[in-house]
Amino acid sequence: MMFSKKYFLPLGLIMAGLFFLTPSCGKKAPPLAPIIEGNVLAAPENLVFSLEGNQLALTWTHTIDPINAKLAPEAFEVYMATKEIDDCEGCPFVFKSAGIVPMPDMVYRRELDPGFHYYFRIQAIGKNMIKSSFSKTSYIDFTK
Repeated sequence: MMFSKKYFLPLGLIMAGLFFLTPSCGKKAPPLAPIIEGNVLAAPENLVFSLEGNQLALTWTHTIDPINAKLAPEAFEVYMATKEIDDCEGCPFVFKSAGIVPMPDMVYRRELDPGFHYYFRIQAIGKNMIKSSFSKTSYIDFTK
């Protein structure tokens, strides 16, 4: 079967269109260093807060798992997000670094301003800035 020359251009345009419409693997991310099994930091656990007036004391624990997470932390980074009382329920909020607590301390203190909902989470930091996953988030309703 022979195609005439008048069909080559439309057929070529259709094929080029299909080529550009085919799905690809998506957005590329920066390369990650290989992870050696067990060469990770465990996330902080048991995040608990206490309030005396407007003074917050946030405490947590960290356990080294000799098989799955055998690296020891050098510090902990505390992240905080706030929402005003009038903000809509379910509105997004952004965690920002609130401070770094060096080892062996596992206590973060700060003064809270009334009228906000506070959210805290902790991340362990190891040698060469290796970071753990985040702890569970602790919620404080300080709307007095």
